[in-house]
Amino acid sequence: MKKIALFLSLLITSFAIYSFVNSPPEELAINAALPQADYKMKDVSGKTVSLNDIKTAKGLLVIFSCNTCPYVKLSEARIKEYSDYCLANGIGCALINSNEGQRAEEDSFDEMVKYFGAQKLKCTYVVDEKSQLANAFGATRTPQCFLFNAKGLVYKGAIDDNVKDAAAVKAPYLKDALTSLTKNETPKTQETKSIGCTIKRLE
Repeated sequence: MKKIALFLSLLITSFAIYSFVNSPPEELAINAALPQADYKMKDVSGKTVSLNDIKTAKGLLVIFSCNTCPYVKLSEARIKEYSDYCLANGIGCALINSNEGQRAEEDSFDEMVKYFGAQKLKCTYVVDEKSQLANAFGATRTPQCFLFNAKGLVYKGAIDDNVKDAAAVKAPYLKDALTSLTKNETPKTQETKSIGCTIKRLE
């Protein structure tokens, strides 16, 4: 009986450790401060930047994205539109590629550079090594948005309510949140569920 009890205890402990290691951290809460703000990442320009370098006095939009996810591809025009909107309105914007598990494939740095150029993006697009920033945010999906004002997180979640068909969108969550930010107002909707591919962390 003692051997069985010991085996069960070890099994439960091992499962708990596995779950802790393989489960992403808790998602960032509304009003939370910008995490890992000084963490340096390589941008497609070749420069090394941090979120502190990218944010402005008005705020910062962070979108966890990549080159490969079908949901990102469906959202490309919207990501381009809202990232350009940020830059035009004095809001920092960073696309974060945390797909460390695919870094030797289509989410390599060289492929990111090609993708950035093909999409004619103007914002920052950086490599998140070992998914460190994704872990700090508790990000799990692509695309997944986090919008900060000068004080903290004011919106997190999906771009809108219809990732598959932009023409059928009824609730443009991110657009509304950005508009509120430019007016120094709190978004009416501050949290939604992101629909997309899982971030490919290293196992």
